[in-house]
Amino acid sequence: MITGIELIKACSAIGAGLAMIAGIGPGIGQGYAAGKGAEAVGRQPEAQGDVTRTMLLGAAVAETTGIYGLIVAMILLFANPFI
Repeated sequence: MITGIELIKACSAIGAGLAMIAGIGPGIGQGYAAGKGAEAVGRQPEAQGDVTRTMLLGAAVAETTGIYGLIVAMILLFANPFI
């Protein structure tokens, strides 16, 4: 028989796994941004500094989504508020 605590732990593990799916979006977004940044520098090499700066800022903002997913997963696995 499954107790309530075991059920909460199992559901938390599933939830942590689902939270890590949030890492897919930033990976796709950063790859797309890097490709477009390289394309822009190829077309206008004199604008390399501006393009690179903007691309890195966008990558940093996109990465926060993956970090939030990781934090949620860690909380569910190690500091579970439901137990």
